[in-house]
Amino acid sequence: MSKTSRARLLTVAASTVLAALSLTACNDGTGTQDEGRAAGTSPSATASSPAAAPDSPAPSATTDRSATTGSTGSSATTGSSGTGTGGGAGTSTARTPVSKAPAGKPVTCEGSVTRTVAAPLTRPVNHMLLTVTNTGSRSCYLYGYPAVRFGEAQSVPPVIEASQPQAVVTLAPGESGYASVNLSATDGSAANGHTVKSLAVYFQGRSGSESVGTGARPSLPAKGVYVDDSLAVTYWQQSMDDAVSW
Repeated sequence: MSKTSRARLLTVAASTVLAALSLTACNDGTGTQDEGRAAGTSPSATASSPAAAPDSPAPSATTDRSATTGSTGSSATTGSSGTGTGGGAGTSTARTPVSKAPAGKPVTCEGSVTRTVAAPLTRPVNHMLLTVTNTGSRSCYLYGYPAVRFGEAQSVPPVIEASQPQAVVTLAPGESGYASVNLSATDGSAANGHTVKSLAVYFQGRSGSESVGTGARPSLPAKGVYVDDSLAVTYWQQSMDDAVSW
């Protein structure tokens, strides 16, 4: 065989081997022939294209934190339990009733915490009613009986001992106590009768032996009142009926 024929034979053999190798490479080893990629599809595009994305991305850690803050964070907390005046428990709209201050300990009734009125009576005749009203803010005790001075008298008239009440007269603010004055004898038998046009009333303390505080000067009728040596007063009474019964 010539060198030229041998070279052609080797060339043909090599081509046959290469063809066999190429056929083996195209087989995937499972007996299935790879039909190749779809026409017009770029290998690089196919390899790098991701799967179709959903309509919205999955929440990230940052997104989760934002949602949590929006529902239970500081703004939500302020809305439910902060200082707002809405329906939360932050600021209550209920008002605590204001209790009044205690009245305090009672004091002695005297001119600065009372008002005194003197009114002559038609029944019983020749009598005058003294009314003392508590104008202060605390209760007061009306001790003993009124020490009265008509006109320029140097002494006070005696008290009718039988009129003494069982308890000290106590006046709450706005309440009144009473005493009556026997001005003169109904039969004109008493001496030293005369007309007076002024009156001073003084108040006793607990001991009953001295006057306390400020006195009162209730007005008398313009024509005055007639008094004589039978002048006498009752103890202070809680009721008007008790005062005028003597």
